[in-house]
Amino acid sequence: MNDETPLPSRRDPRERFYRRERQSVPKARAFARAALNCWGISARSDDIVLCVSELATNALLHGVPSGRGFRLFLSRAGDVLRIEMHDSGDGWPVLGPVVGEDAEAESGRGLLLVAALADKWGVAERDPGKIVWCEFGPGRVSAGEPGGRGRGDRGEEVDEVAVGVAEEQ
Repeated sequence: MNDETPLPSRRDPRERFYRRERQSVPKARAFARAALNCWGISARSDDIVLCVSELATNALLHGVPSGRGFRLFLSRAGDVLRIEMHDSGDGWPVLGPVVGEDAEAESGRGLLLVAALADKWGVAERDPGKIVWCEFGPGRVSAGEPGGRGRGDRGEEVDEVAVGVAEEQ
């Protein structure tokens, strides 16, 4: 008699590898949306999927060397949802205000969105490359309210209001 393979639990982590191609970003969004639906998460789901999209786009444009790909990892620990984007590139993301000529550009705001929407975010080293992550938990202070906190480009705490996110909304 064969044992049945157990179905994934509602809390099992989800991960998927994506190639370095434009279609990977909408595929990552769809994968994240399906995981959220499976886990029964509806609160903040649009914010979560937007952060997946921004992190996937950053990995695709800035983090993945030619011929390689990136990995999306979604996990839950208690009431905290964690998104990790693993890539093998050398670059390190930098969070900064969009000013001057860049203020009119159609890109360059991905990490600002992640910092504004997620409860925490940061970057960790891996060999090769890095992991850019963000977390969503219960009881979030909205980005426009004083006291919203996040993680900066090297893991330090930053005040979201100080980087100009709240004033632009």
